[in-house]
Amino acid sequence: MPDEKETISITEFLETCPPSQAFLISDLTQWLSLSTRSFQAVNTPPLQLHCTHEQCNGTRFFRCISGATALDSGESKDIFLNYRCANCLTTTKSFALKAIADEKNHSGALQKYGEYPPYGPPTSPKLMKLIGPDRELFLKGRRCENQGLGVGAFVYYRRVIENQKNRILSEIKKVLETLKAPDTAIEAINNAINETQFSKSMDIAEPTIPEALFINGHNPLKLVYRALSDGIHNHSDEHCLGQASSIRIVLGELADRLAQSLKDEAELTHALNRLLNPN
Repeated sequence: MPDEKETISITEFLETCPPSQAFLISDLTQWLSLSTRSFQAVNTPPLQLHCTHEQCNGTRFFRCISGATALDSGESKDIFLNYRCANCLTTTKSFALKAIADEKNHSGALQKYGEYPPYGPPTSPKLMKLIGPDRELFLKGRRCENQGLGVGAFVYYRRVIENQKNRILSEIKKVLETLKAPDTAIEAINNAINETQFSKSMDIAEPTIPEALFINGHNPLKLVYRALSDGIHNHSDEHCLGQASSIRIVLGELADRLAQSLKDEAELTHALNRLLNPN
């Protein structure tokens, strides 16, 4: 049984707690009244969750559509709650839980076996677009990271970046062309794309990265490459977890800056064309 200090609401538990953890819940059950009887059932409050539907693409209210299971005082039961976005009425979220109700009040304990879609903060659509074909591989790494499996997360992220290095470099090349970079920079990025050895490819590409893509004055490709080169040998799982998380965050910021750089140039070109050709 969890410590008393870990008592939280069922809303907080469902919205923020990862799988495989148990907490004391202050409002586990509520009284429900039907025409024939009243009974104690698992509380199913509205939740604020991220909805990936194109109509939403943000935090929305989800409401329970099934699973409001009867739970008597002192009873232990496996339950399944299904929620649906109240905005698009399409996106769903499911939870598999073990509930143990206290004998004297509406509190109790909950353990989350799992949830689908998997637990974790939403990943930027721009990052998912950048990694393209390795989306599922990246999400495996994300699940490892969410569960504190540092080595697993690091290995998955490294595989994604190595597999998609040409896709990433091609997007950088587009920005270089948009910024009218010198021919030597374009030639260098082409050489990096054609280089099959990952480390050599990164060494070639690193000096070509435009400042528009820098993060707080730092070259993101250099940061990611340095972390990947560090490897996982002789490091703790905790260290690998920190490295994996940092790689994901920096790669996500790079994806955002790539998309923004190309968007800004497209908007500027459109504005110029509109002014030059008003009719």
